[in-house]
Amino acid sequence: MTISPDPSAIDEADGSVTTADGPVVMVDVYAPTMRLAEAFIAAGRPVVRVQSTPEVPPVYRASFRADIFLDNIVHEGDLKQTAKAVSAHVPAAVLTGGELGVELADQLSELLGLATNGTAHSAARRDKFRQMETVKQAGIPGSRQILAESAGQLADFHRELGGRVVVKPIRSAGNDGVHFCETPEDSAAAYRAIAQAVNIFSFRNEGVVAQEFLHGTEYVVNTVSCRGGHRATDVWKYTKISVNGVSNRISGALSVAPGEPARAALVAYAFDVLDALEVRHGPAHLEIMLTPDGPRLVEAGIRLCGADTAYYARLATGESQVERTVDAYLNPTDFLHRLGAPHRTEHHVAMAFLTSPVSGTLKSYPLLGLVEELESFHNAQTFVRPGEQLPLTVDDTTEPMMIGLAHPDRAVLERDFATVCYLDGHGFYELEPAGAAS
Repeated sequence: MTISPDPSAIDEADGSVTTADGPVVMVDVYAPTMRLAEAFIAAGRPVVRVQSTPEVPPVYRASFRADIFLDNIVHEGDLKQTAKAVSAHVPAAVLTGGELGVELADQLSELLGLATNGTAHSAARRDKFRQMETVKQAGIPGSRQILAESAGQLADFHRELGGRVVVKPIRSAGNDGVHFCETPEDSAAAYRAIAQAVNIFSFRNEGVVAQEFLHGTEYVVNTVSCRGGHRATDVWKYTKISVNGVSNRISGALSVAPGEPARAALVAYAFDVLDALEVRHGPAHLEIMLTPDGPRLVEAGIRLCGADTAYYARLATGESQVERTVDAYLNPTDFLHRLGAPHRTEHHVAMAFLTSPVSGTLKSYPLLGLVEELESFHNAQTFVRPGEQLPLTVDDTTEPMMIGLAHPDRAVLERDFATVCYLDGHGFYELEPAGAAS
């Protein structure tokens, strides 16, 4: 395993970060990463938004806003034309605002001679099959996998591998289109479902990857990089349940404090993955399974973590990807000098992602008051309100509510998190009677 470079040894010649006074350009800023755009603006830098698709993807339309941006440039497919429009603003930096914009941000930053991760491994930062192959080619342990070209080929792979197999689109985000398959027949059915579907961004899936199922505990390592130096800003441990016909639904994330046994190995492995993918600048979100054989990559997103995690990271440790990313691009010298600063724990934090076992018109959350009385209760983010349609929770996009917990005592946090998990169920959701007027 490698460690993040000493700041004095970092090569400043590679697409060096500029401190020019120009605006910051962000590709595909939507609600999940609006905090980062707002942070650049608060630091005195206007933000120019580039939209990589002619239309806003349906998943973001309800929350889309462009009023805070200096300009909104829509990429119509002509890279030189878009680069010309961006260049007219004399930008200080170009970076992605989300998963969809990773490759265009790489192209623009490289073409304009700004701080860049380059395009040599750009596809591997989005394509899950290429990503894993790139990691393994760098000598980093990774999963056995296949880029399936047919349902039959995938079924044969499953028979040869044995056990459970994970089947998913080669692109997309979150847990969109992910299937945990017990039999070769399940894998074949998953292939057909994915190959015929459009993903969360409303693009038809380009391919299907199947990987061995990793046994262990899944963690998240969120990082920010500058000139090849990496800082792990926050680490989380996932909890999972199998419910509503979905296996391994992520039900929560608990902060992993500095000094906890698993953290050092996870962070070192994450830095190795970043180096393999040639990530030298900006934020990244890595999902890593800690298996009996050591850390193994689930997948990496070379962009800010979603789910408002940065807010809860700051609550836990006093820092997050948001302000560290601003520093990496606007104050790189300061960022590098603080690269190895000790991590601290201000609170132990948990995010509980509630899972509705029912669907219909929501009348109320009758047990929410009990949650709000918990000693570590911090806040509740409500995504489905009374009077609105409550879907059965099967993925991140159908989540009804997120509960935030924070407390200086780890035992109190874990007790209250377990209590939230106990309360979340059929009694937590009151529906309007069938046929009642909405």
